[in-house]
Amino acid sequence: MSTLKIGRSHKARKALFARGIRRGFLSVEEIDEALPPGSLTDAERWLLYYSLKASRVEIRDGEGHAIEVEERSPDSGRSLNEEVGDEIGFEAEADTQH
Repeated sequence: MSTLKIGRSHKARKALFARGIRRGFLSVEEIDEALPPGSLTDAERWLLYYSLKASRVEIRDGEGHAIEVEERSPDSGRSLNEEVGDEIGFEAEADTQH
């Protein structure tokens, strides 16, 4: 992936967060249109949605209904840490709390 593509994606995500925090919501269509095609993996997209939710930004479908962001990656049942860790080449930390 080129540096230019990464730079555009980073700026687009910052703008999405600013708009979402200001308005309190973003549509899935708005998010898809703002990001350069192919700039995010499925795990990165999930992390973006989850981060928006954590920032109190509601994500809405095409009909204006709020969508829920699952706690775990929907396809594999694995935690986000495991998914993203695999994507970037790091092992997820084991949960050591008892």
